[in-house]
Amino acid sequence: MTPKTPMAVPVGRPAVTPPPVRFADLVAAEWIKIRSLRSTSWTLALVTLVVIGAAVAAAMADYNNFPGYSPETQREHPFSLHDAFPAAGYMSLMLAAGCVGAVTATGEYGSGLIRTTTVAVPARGAVVAAKAVVTAALWTVVGLSVAACSFAVSQTILSGRDAGITLGHPGAVRALVASALLAPVCALLGLGLGFLIRHSATAMVTTTFTLLMLPMFFSTEKRWSAEVRNMMVDSAWQRLTMDWVPSQADSLIPLHTATLTQSWVAYALWPTAAVALALVLVRRRDV
Repeated sequence: MTPKTPMAVPVGRPAVTPPPVRFADLVAAEWIKIRSLRSTSWTLALVTLVVIGAAVAAAMADYNNFPGYSPETQREHPFSLHDAFPAAGYMSLMLAAGCVGAVTATGEYGSGLIRTTTVAVPARGAVVAAKAVVTAALWTVVGLSVAACSFAVSQTILSGRDAGITLGHPGAVRALVASALLAPVCALLGLGLGFLIRHSATAMVTTTFTLLMLPMFFSTEKRWSAEVRNMMVDSAWQRLTMDWVPSQADSLIPLHTATLTQSWVAYALWPTAAVALALVLVRRRDV
């Protein structure tokens, strides 16, 4: 009788440790999240049409009214730069960028996806940073494209009256850069508020109030009030897109206009403070 051969006991394989998540992987994942939403492409297309359409409308209005302007106005055409970056269009851009930035953060809390995200990536600060990078990059591209198109289209229309300007015009490059950066500034502000509030509707309302309505509570007549208003994003953008500064002789009330440096500081302060505060609080809160 042949003895039974003992079965070989398989040697256990060492557990395979998955590689650590790289920050580039987080950025790629966040880009997939934003790109996969149909609302993203529709929102970007709509806001682009609104801003460029506002520039076209402003330029056409001055084109049609040009024969009735005074000889000095026709010669100097001070409206040219303003027509390239009209307030109506860029207020719409501020609103869209801020609200989309807020929803980028609050959407995961509303759907519960944030739990899956934090399990996959326990480093919550890295998730916030990745969202900030993708948001800033996306809206910088949108802002630059919209600003360049609105400038080119408006000046093409005004050139029919010999009132078009080029980027060599005083303040034109500054206004173009400020208008291009307005979108990522507002989007990052909304993103930070979204992580702080965690509720989509409340975050969108708060972002809208901060960007568009809060400056109205501060006048430019008193210095302290003017200094607060000058540090608002909307006020900073208006100052950076001006090619002239009103003097006290032009007004019957005291004017405290912001400096260019102060306006650039406001641009940097709001998104940096919002994202930094989100980075601090997201580590201390439960999901």
